[in-house]
Amino acid sequence: MTRDSHYQQILDQLEPLRSRLIHHPVYQQIHNLDCLRIFMQHHIFAVWDFMSLLKALQQQLTCVSLPWTPPENTYHARLINEIVLAEECDENSTGGFSSHFDLYRDAMKHCGADTGPIDYFVESIRDGNSLEQAFRSSRPPNAVVPFIHTTFDIINCHDLCAIAAMFTFGRENLLPDLFSQIVKEINEQEKGQLRDFQYYLERHIELDGDHHQHMAIALMNSLCDDDPQKWQTARKTAVRALEARLSLWNDVSCLFP
Repeated sequence: MTRDSHYQQILDQLEPLRSRLIHHPVYQQIHNLDCLRIFMQHHIFAVWDFMSLLKALQQQLTCVSLPWTPPENTYHARLINEIVLAEECDENSTGGFSSHFDLYRDAMKHCGADTGPIDYFVESIRDGNSLEQAFRSSRPPNAVVPFIHTTFDIINCHDLCAIAAMFTFGRENLLPDLFSQIVKEINEQEKGQLRDFQYYLERHIELDGDHHQHMAIALMNSLCDDDPQKWQTARKTAVRALEARLSLWNDVSCLFP
């Protein structure tokens, strides 16, 4: 079986899970700004978590330590560095540069969503604390803790195919068009209070859902090549990633009135 066949087989197997995520009732429940704030206060942890996956790939595929040595595979290094460039320092709406995480956090601030838990969490990590210490000090929403644990279980196994599979199948291109439309309608109701969040979504769709998705697929195919065992690892990880996201959305869905 060729690597293209392996990839398509995983897509086919994931379709029922992807469909449940894309059509999850949580999106229909976001009918006003208060509901959107609840969603954002959870989703921001997934945005942070996504960056951790990306940097885990960069650490293994490039040299980020001293003394420097050339990457073993410059094609892999090019793909991941190009994704990192846009995700970590993309153009913002004022002519400067911001990470997509910061774009999202700023959008939360501008629409009145509570950034306290994510701010304390990131600051705790920056101070050198472990994930568990950061959880205790920042008190994030309960639903995000098992979600992040799942991601770091994969990261800490140091299996490139598994990490790439979680990144490619479990994170890219999962926000439905419906969500953008809902945000647009709420923004109109709130007289432009969500314009920063709309900008984030536009950049997310333009880069993550198109250009970056193609690069992630290329990386996935190159890493697994024609090795059935690696594709089996990718499949199992992809299922686990989508199930973790589904569990997160199920928990968030229970919070809405």
